[in-house]
Amino acid sequence: MAVINDFDRHPSIPKPQFASTSIVRQSFLLLIVYLSLGILIYSFNSHHFSGTQTHPVVDALYFCIVTMCTIGYGDITPNTTATKLFSITFVLVGFGFIDILLSGMVSYVLDLQESLLLSAAKADLDHRHEAAHAYFFDLKKGRVRIRMKVGLALGVVVLCIGVGTGVMHFVETLGWLDSFYLSVMSVTTVGYGDRAFKSLPGRIFASIWLLVSTLAVARAFLYLVEARIDKRHRMMAKWVLRQDMTVSEFLAADIDNNGFISKSEYVIYKLKEMGKISEKDIFQICNQFDRLDTGNCGKITLADLMENHQ
Repeated sequence: MAVINDFDRHPSIPKPQFASTSIVRQSFLLLIVYLSLGILIYSFNSHHFSGTQTHPVVDALYFCIVTMCTIGYGDITPNTTATKLFSITFVLVGFGFIDILLSGMVSYVLDLQESLLLSAAKADLDHRHEAAHAYFFDLKKGRVRIRMKVGLALGVVVLCIGVGTGVMHFVETLGWLDSFYLSVMSVTTVGYGDRAFKSLPGRIFASIWLLVSTLAVARAFLYLVEARIDKRHRMMAKWVLRQDMTVSEFLAADIDNNGFISKSEYVIYKLKEMGKISEKDIFQICNQFDRLDTGNCGKITLADLMENHQ
């Protein structure tokens, strides 16, 4: 074992990180820079935009947010070729920034909640071994995480609609029905244009509120679709595991055509039936195995590993 540990190995490939806090910070900084650039461009071309004016900087930020969130109330619109091209570019590029930012923030919150739930499940193993073990296994399957994502996203949507309704009623002096109407039309990015933010405090609030609420709605729909797909996959997995093997399935599962099915062949066949692995995945794994099996004996030995690492 000492010789193996001292053996010169190839550097290991680091595990990819998809929702690190560094990505969130970078996206947030890029979003600030991007909005600052949009405000600067708008300020130099403010006379080429038509609509209700309050404060130059606030109007610029408000227009950039409304455009980037694909709402488009119509209270401020570009009226020249240059400003129209600026609006097109701003919405196409900027929407990706806030999507990455919000998805990273949601993933960070979910990871934190999941780690706390996993810690609680592990601590409970001594008291309720079987129940806690089953609960821990269920968490590892990812079902609780999907439910958490759906609940969190829907909760944020409801909160945003409620906060928006209250602010519009007291700040924009709209009736409760019109406030609720404008709030829903805003977070769903409909933006008919019959109602909009006209006051300076209202536009300051909208510049922050719209950035969160519109993406929260989009994420909620995505998570609901993800939950339905996960439920369908689990139903398919249960159906596959309950089926008895027929002769045709036996022949399909016998990968090496030697007249019997090993446990590994059975596992691979069931995973294919569940849709969790494809022929392409199996082909790539087999190619990697053949590369490591330098002796062509159908198994990977320690000598094979040492030869591959030289």
